[in-house]
Amino acid sequence: MELNRKQKILKLIIEDFIKNAEPVGSETLIKKYKIPYSSATIRNEMAELEKDGLLEKTHTSSGRVPSTAGYKYYIENLRSNKVDEKFKNEIQSIFSSSKSVEEVIKESCEILSSMTNLTSVVLGPSSSQERLLSIQLIPLTSNSCSAIFVTDKGYVENKTFILNNDVSMNDVKNCLEMLDKRLKGTIVNELVEKLESLRPIFKDYIDNYNYLFTSLVKTFYEFAKERSTIYGKENMLVQPEFKDDAEELKKLFELFSNPDQLNKYIKLSQGSVFDASDVNEELKDLTIISKEIESNGNSLGKIAIIGPKRMDYENVLSALEYTINELVKHLSEYSEADIDDDNGGTGNDGRA
Repeated sequence: MELNRKQKILKLIIEDFIKNAEPVGSETLIKKYKIPYSSATIRNEMAELEKDGLLEKTHTSSGRVPSTAGYKYYIENLRSNKVDEKFKNEIQSIFSSSKSVEEVIKESCEILSSMTNLTSVVLGPSSSQERLLSIQLIPLTSNSCSAIFVTDKGYVENKTFILNNDVSMNDVKNCLEMLDKRLKGTIVNELVEKLESLRPIFKDYIDNYNYLFTSLVKTFYEFAKERSTIYGKENMLVQPEFKDDAEELKKLFELFSNPDQLNKYIKLSQGSVFDASDVNEELKDLTIISKEIESNGNSLGKIAIIGPKRMDYENVLSALEYTINELVKHLSEYSEADIDDDNGGTGNDGRA
């Protein structure tokens, strides 16, 4: 698409500000980019862009900086979708060997953080849309074992039990097999309620069942919480907006240590710029972009990129979109292979 003069000027201002974190004036555009317009023409266009709410004037300079609306306009109308070849190769390397769903998403987020020099977050699927798939027992020693809980979204939780002399490994095994049969297919955020209804049956399997029962209730409560994992928090330490402002950095890391609040912000972002200051004035320079991971009509959660408002949206969004597309493609193939296995196909014997 051919850009008009105003769009070209806006694009250059945004991209220069992203690189240098300095307000951009007309002389900068002429000297750096050799654009064929006079200073007066550029200043007039900048004034119009400011009137449109796409640029803002700072108090310390005659130059302009992009507004949140300007960044959104840039994302929707001015950026390219080109993906860095090195990034593509890094993402493709994840799928070259058999891995679990969790491993694939984890490694994708690690690469995103490394290549964008920002923070990435994976937010797990909603517990209201996730069902328990299985409960398995793994004996560890003569008096300890681990229970593995798996959901239909590929999420895995484990709980280790230390057994006293009153509880045998066989009793625990029989009890968990009973739960596996009765709880399989239950929506995750309904597990605690259903487990409570089974309390009277526990004594048929274990005389002193309180320890096991209480531990399972705690595990299912944790299971039902929204799950998020953060990668590349340290990348925020090199961003000018945070490294030069100890108070801003403190607020940012307080947010990272409050998963409920962070998850709330991620939900408010969907494929565009979410300015955290819209809901929290203290986070004046924080932006979140997120995309849903959907496979076969099911949501497997979201991946979000967190950084300063002045992030490189062209590269960040292209990288995020490419990662999500490749993940979805891989997970669809993964599911098809599972169907082939169920129907007697060869499948992939090494798949986790």
